[in-house]
Amino acid sequence: MKSIAVALMLVASPHLAAAQTTADPSLTPEQLAGRNLFAQHCVVCHVKTLVTAVRTYGPALSRNTLGGLDEVMAAFIATGTSNMPGFKYSLAPGEIGAIVAYLKTVPAEPPAAAARQPSQH
Repeated sequence: MKSIAVALMLVASPHLAAAQTTADPSLTPEQLAGRNLFAQHCVVCHVKTLVTAVRTYGPALSRNTLGGLDEVMAAFIATGTSNMPGFKYSLAPGEIGAIVAYLKTVPAEPPAAAARQPSQH
């Protein structure tokens, strides 16, 4: 099963794939645990897992998500929304905190080139 997850992540995101297959010396043990929890619980909706996928179910997550506020991120993960399940019954508060700690290491994606309007003459 783990090899399937690693294979999905290789297609899903070079950043996540590299992080999963090699230990990143810049991540703390809490951030490493958060990265692994993110791969298990969040990748399916927040990362394009297929090259042919047009979009993801949820938005891309980064250090800037929800204003970059740790407490707000943790509460959102715990509670969820009508579109996202809450994880307060399946993850311990420390595990949710580890996911937040990991997300704080993920840089924000640059604006998509498609979002830029070409200038008209």
